[in-house]
Amino acid sequence: MNFKLNETQLSGVFLIQRTIFNDERGYFTEFFREDYFKSQFKEINFVQENLSFSRKGVIRGLHFQKLPFSQGKLVSVIHGKILDVAVNLKKSSKDFGKYVMAELSEDNCHSLYIPDYFAHGFVALEDSYVLYKTTEYYHKESERGIRYDDPDIGVKWNIDNPVISEKDLKLTTFKELIQEGDYF
Repeated sequence: MNFKLNETQLSGVFLIQRTIFNDERGYFTEFFREDYFKSQFKEINFVQENLSFSRKGVIRGLHFQKLPFSQGKLVSVIHGKILDVAVNLKKSSKDFGKYVMAELSEDNCHSLYIPDYFAHGFVALEDSYVLYKTTEYYHKESERGIRYDDPDIGVKWNIDNPVISEKDLKLTTFKELIQEGDYF
């Protein structure tokens, strides 16, 4: 196989590294193989694929969908570079409220697999096209999120003057999320 699977410091979140074949024409890599993912993650079935474009400095997230519409995600960068973030929202986990980051870019061809009980977000370090497969369809009524600058989670975005949507600025804090019971 042309994939290397590395579990991050948060259980269930995996960095996928691909073998890249370079020559004078450019490069080639297998980007996705259903048989490989089924062999590694028996119960994963991707049902939707999304593409977003974000300008340098944009932060998106931290987003998730409530049960029963929670989404696992396989996040990849087609063009550009992002810092991808996953926050564990599973209350029974020893890592509840902790996050992991990974740099994904067109150059490294890495992807991040994020289970369905995590919130997800990223900062665009360059103008970036981000492709992500999901294990559940988008369901507007189940949308939830946590503010990107939540002090209890403390994501180190390492960016000055980020561009944030009005919608993301209205997201709840981690404490409010816990009080409302909107987690896994």
